[in-house]
Amino acid sequence: MHNAVSLAKKLIEEAHSPDGYNIGINCGAAAGQTVLHFHCHVIPRYAGGMNNPRGGVRDVIPNKGKY
Repeated sequence: MHNAVSLAKKLIEEAHSPDGYNIGINCGAAAGQTVLHFHCHVIPRYAGGMNNPRGGVRDVIPNKGKY
């Protein structure tokens, strides 16, 4: 998994030059999993992209926090 995430980051960096990333995996319905197979989110983040990035992946897409 580390190699897959590293490759995803490399490809994203070549095209978009983000300042950081959130890496997310939801395991089980209680954790918010809605797609019932393994998948990992590699989310590029940019300085100033959120008022307070301390929430991590919560509310990563503005105005979409309540799915």
